[in-house]
Amino acid sequence: MLGVFLIASMAVLGVTTLMGIITNFIIVAVNLADKVKGKNLSSSDLILVTLGMSNITFQFTMTANDFVSILWSDLYFSDAVYAIFNALLFLPIFSSFWFTVCLCVYYCLQIVIFTHPFLVRLKLGISKLVPWLLVASVFISMAISIPALWSTYRDDQNKNISSNISSNQSLEKDVPKLSVIYMISSNILGCTLPLVLVAVSNGLIIYSLAINRNKEEKSKSEGRSPRTEARERAARTVGSLLLLYMSFYISEIIMFVDLFPPNSPGFCVCLMVIYIYSPAQSVILILGNPKLRKAFRSILKILERWKQEKVKTPKIIFVTLKVHKTVGT
Repeated sequence: MLGVFLIASMAVLGVTTLMGIITNFIIVAVNLADKVKGKNLSSSDLILVTLGMSNITFQFTMTANDFVSILWSDLYFSDAVYAIFNALLFLPIFSSFWFTVCLCVYYCLQIVIFTHPFLVRLKLGISKLVPWLLVASVFISMAISIPALWSTYRDDQNKNISSNISSNQSLEKDVPKLSVIYMISSNILGCTLPLVLVAVSNGLIIYSLAINRNKEEKSKSEGRSPRTEARERAARTVGSLLLLYMSFYISEIIMFVDLFPPNSPGFCVCLMVIYIYSPAQSVILILGNPKLRKAFRSILKILERWKQEKVKTPKIIFVTLKVHKTVGT
């Protein structure tokens, strides 16, 4: 049963990796194509490019981590390799979370009307501040991830009791583990704090849109302005990112505390949520951005046209030959 689970999980990981790379590559390629054409990247486009590159890195690292742990478990669970993979895996995860915070805070500052002088200055200067926020996100993620290199230990409990157990009984494999102090501190700084900031941004955006909706209803304005539609689209994007973030966060916590055994349905659900995080986030970003959505539809039309041309039935031309009989005299 466990063998079937491993094969199925590797197949799902391969599919989600391919989807995540393609969708995130679309985000990066479309925005960089505009840059090549001489157009300036907006602050939101810069965040999307950075987030897409981070997700691609996360997808490759997670795939390598899981495949090595399954196919070469002895190598993977050596102290040095295990610590390196943890650090390499945590860096894009934490970076993605903090980049998501940058995007949600940017949308919040663009949508919500502030009256406090500091927030007003922050709103006016956000375009210049975004690159520094992205750099700060990378440094914060590195500061959280690098200590994983020396935060692993081995539980020697099995070694102490091995002499009292007969040789035909199987022992739990002695594998390195992350220290509890590091797990708690990294979870707070790398996962919980970004989640709180995303939730606060989402709450402020919803509250602001609710107030604007009430004002529009009182003024009996007919139709919605493009600015209102853009705000609502940004609110849907931030709300979807928050729900996806919470699902990933809960699944990650459950996996860390070993709440479910490896072959249980609960473990499978948590693993699938982690696997689909990157492609699901990229799809949310594409659907929430008009430029990316238009490019994605164009790609789908090209693929559909190519598929139709490939399966098109060739025309068969029938030629009727007339036979002339020669009558001899």
